[in-house]
Amino acid sequence: MAGCSFSQGERVIFNVTCDRFLEDKHLNWNVYLQPEDSLLITLCSNSTTGFQWSESARINDERVLKQVEHTYTPPQMEIPGAPGKESWVLTPLKKGKSVVSWEYSRPWVGGEKSEWTLTATVVVE
Repeated sequence: MAGCSFSQGERVIFNVTCDRFLEDKHLNWNVYLQPEDSLLITLCSNSTTGFQWSESARINDERVLKQVEHTYTPPQMEIPGAPGKESWVLTPLKKGKSVVSWEYSRPWVGGEKSEWTLTATVVVE
C-alpha cells in the first residue's frame, strides 16, 4: 500500500503528499469498502506548474462505484508555487470490484501526460 490510508467511521481516507509522488510517481493501492462506506482521495496538486489531475476519476465499473464530489483546496501558505490539494469522494453502489485511476498531466497538446498516477483497486464487500 502506498501513501496514507485509514478508516474514520464509515469514510476511508487516502492522502498523498507531493513528497510521496516525488519518491514514486506511479502509486497503486488496494482498498476494501463496505456498501455504506465512502472513499475520500486527497492528492497534492500544484496548478502553477501547468499540471492538473483529471477532473473525474476513471472508474472502470461504474455499476460498483460513483464519484460524488471533486474539490480543490488552495495552499495553506501564501508562498508562490506552494501546492494545494485536490479531493474526490467516491461511494459504492453495490458489491463488486472496480479499478479507479487518476492522472496528473499537462492537458494541452504536446504536454506531458501521466507524470504522476494513482490506481486504486476498490473491492466493495
